[in-house]
Amino acid sequence: MSSFDVVVIGSGPGGYVAAIRCAQLGFTTAIIEKYTALGGTCLNVGCIPSKALLDSSHHYYDAIKHFEEHGIEISGEVKVNLEKMIARKAAVVEQTVGGVNFLMNKNKITVFEGMGAFEDATHITITKNDGSTETIEAKNTIIATGSKPSNLPFIKIDKERIITSTEALQLKEVPKHLIIIGGGVIGLELGQVYLRLGAQVSVVEYLDRIIPGMDAALSKELTKVLKKQGMKFYTSHKVKSVQRNGDAVEVQAENAKDETITLEGDYSLVAVGRRPYTEGLNAEKAGVTITERGQIEVNDHLQTTTANIYAIGDVIKGAMLAHKAEEEGVFVAETLAGQKPHIDYNLIPGVVYTWPEVAAVGKTEEQLKEAGVEYKVGSFPFKALGRARASMDTDGFVKILADKKTDEVLGIHMIGARTADLIAEAVTAMEFKASAEDIARMSHAHPTYAEAVKEAALAATDNRAIHV
Repeated sequence: MSSFDVVVIGSGPGGYVAAIRCAQLGFTTAIIEKYTALGGTCLNVGCIPSKALLDSSHHYYDAIKHFEEHGIEISGEVKVNLEKMIARKAAVVEQTVGGVNFLMNKNKITVFEGMGAFEDATHITITKNDGSTETIEAKNTIIATGSKPSNLPFIKIDKERIITSTEALQLKEVPKHLIIIGGGVIGLELGQVYLRLGAQVSVVEYLDRIIPGMDAALSKELTKVLKKQGMKFYTSHKVKSVQRNGDAVEVQAENAKDETITLEGDYSLVAVGRRPYTEGLNAEKAGVTITERGQIEVNDHLQTTTANIYAIGDVIKGAMLAHKAEEEGVFVAETLAGQKPHIDYNLIPGVVYTWPEVAAVGKTEEQLKEAGVEYKVGSFPFKALGRARASMDTDGFVKILADKKTDEVLGIHMIGARTADLIAEAVTAMEFKASAEDIARMSHAHPTYAEAVKEAALAATDNRAIHV
């Protein structure tokens, strides 16, 4: 029987990063993955493929909407080759997964392909695709089994016309009318892909605004921009039924006044969030407790109710984000090595990769109001930036929230071009307890989108913004 210091179950961003860090620290390490490809949801059917399609569709959209204004004239019709677009996406995924395989070999991590299930706290049986089994011994185990798309109990997902994000990444045609159930990150990103390619897109959201977990100002601005692009929204609507009839899908939803709307399309994307995935793990055999919400119970050290078993990523409490899982994977590895790592969950950024991009870190205005914290606000619009005007990306703003007394930055919220990258400056500043004055005093290269961060900080510091 093979024995390892650490066995990681699941090879998504949390799992494979945890395995690499364990190997770096000198632990004999193995990773178990039930699929034939490493990388989990993020690399195979999530973060990476969706960004590939977002970028491809963005190029097409620019070609038909903006090139002429830039002085670029195209003779003949600009056409979408969806098959080729999907193939490019698949190639990006293959390259990325290949990179993970390389890292496993480089770090001498043993990879087991199959379904891992606990026999007890230190033994895991792997059921391979050919039906054979192998049992290994683990001094310590890290559960990183991730999540699966959620569903509403009355919706039958057929993976053909009523689909999840997985199927939406590999459609063979551009929908005529795509009805999206859920106004969160996944629905909006995939909705914009097909909106750009020519689909009519309608979003039905139960709450009163899209991206409800983010600052309300971001939601308002993104709604305005996406409406301008042609997306339709039905917020404060509860979906009552989703029915397929041949190649048609009918969605009925009800508002607060009990008024029913009926939307008819050819595809419906169910994007109502994700749920922890623990099926087949046999957690109870190892004494690992799973909560009523389906999450694995952990303490502040990410230790489960069994001392030598840890859990990270989507399968535990907190935001379901790849980079959060990565931080937790490193945290557990270093904890096992006797180090004293830390994670500040308040400083885990959130990003929506629509265009304009949306990014945020720290507290929202709503959270500060609810907590009774006195704060001040500084905001700066992208349309006042020379760089944004030069690139024709003038939608959006940067908003900084700072403590009214100490000037410490409490939250930074932004929507606009490249904010997915700009948010790193915000995280760095807040990690080092920067004040709005600190950011305002930093030199920012001109002309850049990052100048909006400096100007917002100036605005939060005695309303000193220069260019507005």
